[in-house]
Amino acid sequence: MSERVRGAALVVVSAAAFGSMAVFGVWAHEDGTDTLPLIFVRFALASVVLLAVARVRRVPLPPVRRWWPVAAMGGIGYVGQATCFFLALEHAQASLVALLLYLFPAFVTVLAVVVLHERLHVVTVLTLVLSLTGTALVVGGGSGRALGITLAIAAAVIYSIYIVVGSVVTVGLDAIIVTTIICCSATFVTGALTLGAALADRPQSFPDGLVGWGSLVAIAVICTVGAILTFFAGLALLGPTATSVLSTVEPVVTVALATLLLDERLGGVQLLGGLLVLSAVIWLALSQQKPVASLETPPV
Repeated sequence: MSERVRGAALVVVSAAAFGSMAVFGVWAHEDGTDTLPLIFVRFALASVVLLAVARVRRVPLPPVRRWWPVAAMGGIGYVGQATCFFLALEHAQASLVALLLYLFPAFVTVLAVVVLHERLHVVTVLTLVLSLTGTALVVGGGSGRALGITLAIAAAVIYSIYIVVGSVVTVGLDAIIVTTIICCSATFVTGALTLGAALADRPQSFPDGLVGWGSLVAIAVICTVGAILTFFAGLALLGPTATSVLSTVEPVVTVALATLLLDERLGGVQLLGGLLVLSAVIWLALSQQKPVASLETPPV
């Protein structure tokens, strides 16, 4: 098997793992799990596995002064994005949430122009218009409460800011160490929030049965650690552009699994909108001479 074929297979596996997270999230919610405990268990288990991986690979630690910006990314950005994503699943279809999350490449492109002063190209404008048009069709023809739609878009916006900040503060750092620090920070923050809610007489519910706990383990091990490791392994073999294009399999997997396992259905208008959003992402990825940071980073 050639390196490119192996790399493509790894990226598709990664995208499928990420894409299945919405379904596991729905199952966890249905088994009585509140959002904060869900995120806490996800990041806690992922942290344990990633710390073990970093130790086995003997990945060198960065200077302590470089930990804090990365930890802030996890404690604020990653937790905020994950919270909006999983809360959105309580108020809108998993397929709808997945498609709206994939607005993030267009948002990152705009932020890169405004914040990082990257040049604005015609293709950038066209892909942004295409993705926004697709979003309007997805939302207009979709099934989901306004709160769920708003939270899904908020998750995309927060993730975009997280990526742009990350493109600056993680320069020169090993991807595994960055991910480990982020997950550990997110574990601390979500653990503190869960404990704080309990002390304020608003206890958060953990799963009631095996389905819920199994879903949480799957989200941590398959959809977080496994997805991230296979993504970076594929990225090393393929390069960022091909990797980013193949990563658009993620929302397709979510839609397919939601249809098969959650009995969700997308209307013709929604499907057209989703196709426009994915087309914009692929066009943007293929047009990048210097890849946008967001397209080199795995979705969560």
